[in-house]
Amino acid sequence: MEIVRAIVTVFHLLLSLGLVALILLQSGKGGGLSDVFGGGMSASSLGGSTVVERNLSRLTVVVATLFGITTITLAILLS
Repeated sequence: MEIVRAIVTVFHLLLSLGLVALILLQSGKGGGLSDVFGGGMSASSLGGSTVVERNLSRLTVVVATLFGITTITLAILLS
């Protein structure tokens, strides 16, 4: 059981780092902190980035769902 807990913990850590990176890659919707650092200019200069943004959003949802599953799994394993 210790090996399973260690594997799930490492997977959970990798998912958390990946989720942070994916969230930081998301483009701002205007007026937020991303515009301060030039996010508004780069989003307007890229004309055909809607497919990339949509796929990035889907990947973020998948990673967030897996993160939630590993959180519940760790809660069950550690109880």
